Amino acid sequence: MSDSFQDFGGIDAARWSELAEAALDVRQRAYVPYSKFPVGAALLTDSGDIVSGCNVENATIGATVCAERTAIGCALSAGQNRFTALCVVTDVDPPSAPCGICRQVLAEFCEQLPIMMLHPDGHYRFATLDQLLPMRFSGLDFSESQ
Repeated sequence: MSDSFQDFGGIDAARWSELAEAALDVRQRAYVPYSKFPVGAALLTDSGDIVSGCNVENATIGATVCAERTAIGCALSAGQNRFTALCVVTDVDPPSAPCGICRQVLAEFCEQLPIMMLHPDGHYRFATLDQLLPMRFSGLDFSESQ
């Protein structure tokens, strides 16, 4: 699959392929009885590990956890808190970007983050977290207000 990807954000095509495979794999385990919208996410940590997560729905909808936040929670549980890339797999074309809540949570841990948005058939697009969440709220906003 790496031949179909390109280098982006300082991440080479082979590494994007590994992230894509991890996100595609975990997406198959998504718990989506209501939306039928499985999502898989794979984070590349600054130590080179790949940590993945899938979305987990709940009948109350508001208690649903997105794949990206599941991956972040798994990474934090494993002692990882710095990320260098993200791949998100969805069934829509063009592939979906992370939701607003996930963008804000990602911003807590990443100043710069290249993101691949992938459809299972191989269509993909890239963006950075800055492009998806310009002028984000951050911990710096607290220190500037005091």
